[in-house]
Amino acid sequence: MKLQVKLALYNTLTKVAIILFTGLLILLSIEKISYNHIELRLENDKEQTLKNISSDEISSILGDQKAYTDYNILKEEFITITRTKYDPQITKEVKFTTETRSFDKYTQTYRILTHRLNYNGHTYLLRIGVTLESVEELKSIIKKFTIVVLVIALSLTLISDLVFTKFLLAPFYQIIDRKLIKVNDPMNFDYEKIKTTTQDFELLDDSISSLMKKISDLFILEKQFIANVSHELLTPISIISSRLENILLHEELSEGSENKMHASLKTLNRLKSIINSLLLISKVENNQYDKTDMVMIAAVVMEIQEELEDRIEEKRLLFTNNLKYIYTIRGNRPLMHTLLFNVINNAIKYNNQGGSITIADEQKEGNYIITIADTGAGMDKKQIESAFNRFEKFDTDEKESYGLGLAIVKSITSFHNIKVEIKSVKGNGTSVILIFNTALQP
Repeated sequence: MKLQVKLALYNTLTKVAIILFTGLLILLSIEKISYNHIELRLENDKEQTLKNISSDEISSILGDQKAYTDYNILKEEFITITRTKYDPQITKEVKFTTETRSFDKYTQTYRILTHRLNYNGHTYLLRIGVTLESVEELKSIIKKFTIVVLVIALSLTLISDLVFTKFLLAPFYQIIDRKLIKVNDPMNFDYEKIKTTTQDFELLDDSISSLMKKISDLFILEKQFIANVSHELLTPISIISSRLENILLHEELSEGSENKMHASLKTLNRLKSIINSLLLISKVENNQYDKTDMVMIAAVVMEIQEELEDRIEEKRLLFTNNLKYIYTIRGNRPLMHTLLFNVINNAIKYNNQGGSITIADEQKEGNYIITIADTGAGMDKKQIESAFNRFEKFDTDEKESYGLGLAIVKSITSFHNIKVEIKSVKGNGTSVILIFNTALQP
């Protein structure tokens, strides 16, 4: 999950918690305030009733020892006065209770004031009630209102937080995009600072630029080192090879000496080939080649097939070229030739005697895909994972393998924005897949 989304969710959840707490507090407060208001109203009704208790109607009823009861039309309020056991020591204490009463099959909940009083030598119980229906309706309205406010607040908060965090983190994503994701070559690194007022992002920008400067310096040293070492090594190797070849021209050499000379020349040629391969990888990875050629893949494959025809016949391999499309890529033709040559050569080198090699292509989802499949020994999962490592050699009888062929393939494919995959099963052959994405081609 992106940092922007995490921040927005955190802020939203925090605000939702605050809104829920506030809504709950409002509900509890509304109930308390409403009850206090109703009880104050009942107190006023009690005082008014006590003032009117000597009226003719109430006096006549109480004189006849009957209870006095009065409801309004909607049964929202009532007053009852009933005679109880005489108590000359009654207090002015008032008691509030909540009760449910039924009238004409209709039930309502009341907040009731209860008060005991003495009148004309008798003790009476005064009860005044007010319905709580209005309070419950108010609470229901507040609940619905709180839910609506919560949903609206949640939506607005999430949107505003996403917009704000997007604005806040825009410099961070620019740094990641321009100075990490799009950097393929430290030598062409963009040192221009990203505009931001956030000190943390400024520090990140400066740190990445400083790191890239160090890496760039190391790349320059590596180029110089490889060029110097290659030159210094290849020159004495060539001199030694020439001297050995001159010595072989002398007729007085014994057969044993000639064999040793030939073995030494073979070793020198092997060393020269390794140095040239390493130098090639270094130059490719350091972008020291131009990509100005229009390379027709099918034509290159046909050239390689002709070059390797003797080796194909030597192992009695069935070579099938099923390329159907004329696909052209802008790149470096010698490098593309080396790329395909190494893959096809490996298919020959590690194939079984009398096996087969099949080259096929397809166009799928905007990609041009070439598959080079053989019926050789195959590789297990661990070997596939390390196949592109330098000097990685597999168990084989092939003595001319240096373990650099697939490392060169990986460097050239990266240089041309080509994706390379290996699919293989131990004992069932190997398929090397080259995926050319037209949109990513140089």
